[in-house]
Amino acid sequence: MMWPEANFNFIYNSEAQTKVVELLYAVKMLSMIILLPDEHMDPSVVENNLTFEKFIAWTKAASLQYIELEVLLLRFKLQGDYDMESVLQHLGMVDAFQQGQADFSAMSTETDLCLSKVLHKSVVEVNEEGTEAAAAIDIDEVFDCTSCSPTFCANHTFLFFIRHNRTNTLLFCGRFSCP
Repeated sequence: MMWPEANFNFIYNSEAQTKVVELLYAVKMLSMIILLPDEHMDPSVVENNLTFEKFIAWTKAASLQYIELEVLLLRFKLQGDYDMESVLQHLGMVDAFQQGQADFSAMSTETDLCLSKVLHKSVVEVNEEGTEAAAAIDIDEVFDCTSCSPTFCANHTFLFFIRHNRTNTLLFCGRFSCP
């Protein structure tokens, strides 16, 4: 997939040897942030050293340059189903899963209700129309980026984040790995 040349927020972080680009959604409340390590850089090094504080510093408006850029990005779709019972219990939501302990009286007149299972399904898809998230990879095209300039060509492993811009809340994150 190729976005035509347009202006994007971009920065090269020399410490992490990583390019960062922000792709705004049409409503501009959300952005997809892509962190593309240099080809010689092991993406797990960037991943393991990335903190929320670093992410915020790298992606704040004052750090980014609004430049004309051609963005080349493979189409992909990531989806997953997660059993959240152990996660929620680890976070302290134990009573909800125990009959006689759970209190759902604000939601139902039934008594003695409890949760038996909590499933979370997430989907992130990037295609010609942009990105869609409801949050495994399907590679449909490969690009030769040698002739494009200036270019952000995500043709190898990268990290992506979908952010609510006003609150800096990360809604989704993932890693795209080429086979």
